[in-house]
Amino acid sequence: MTISEVSEKFGITQDTLRYYERIGLIPHVNRNKSGIRDYTEEDCNWIGFIKCMRSAGLPIEVLIEYVGLFQQGDETIKVRKGLLIEQRNQLMARIEEMKKTLNYLNHKIETYDQLVVVEQGLKREE
Repeated sequence: MTISEVSEKFGITQDTLRYYERIGLIPHVNRNKSGIRDYTEEDCNWIGFIKCMRSAGLPIEVLIEYVGLFQQGDETIKVRKGLLIEQRNQLMARIEEMKKTLNYLNHKIETYDQLVVVEQGLKREE
């Protein structure tokens, strides 16, 4: 796949794809005879993984570390798993904080809804 096809498929700019490749998030991308990037299914799997992890809030540095560990081979499986567990725990904590924020927002909205009902009732009495 060309960079434009991959960009469209994942909703990521071509510049972002080049950046991810430059910093090592996407392991070596092959190029055709003309020097144009030729993304494989494996490359696309990495991009899907990165996009998912980034949308969950994982820092670029953590992903770079993970990819580097992956490239070192199976002897890093325990370390990679530990890294993912740590990130999952951090994500769960953020989700809990977001739930609290959502509950607070819902409470505020309900309070305003009650004020609107009271205000409308007063206007009817006039």
